[in-house]
Amino acid sequence: MIVSVTRSGGFAGLIQQGELDTTGQPDADRLEAAVRALGAKDLGSGRPQPDRYVYRLEVQDADTTIHTVAEQDLDETTAWLLDRVLG
Repeated sequence: MIVSVTRSGGFAGLIQQGELDTTGQPDADRLEAAVRALGAKDLGSGRPQPDRYVYRLEVQDADTTIHTVAEQDLDETTAWLLDRVLG
């Protein structure tokens, strides 16, 4: 599974991107569980607020899925996933 994250917005309006292939990662099971949980969550409106980030996650597995999450709507698991991919 390949997870791509693009973070945009924030005070300076900078864009940060990251990509992670879960294959061979020591925490692959946790990563993939966090990705699968995205589809079952209500992550809010995805509408940006002033000076806050918006995250676009693209998940490539059997098919491609895209999720948009606003910073104010992050939960702990999703925040960890984003940090892991962007880190």
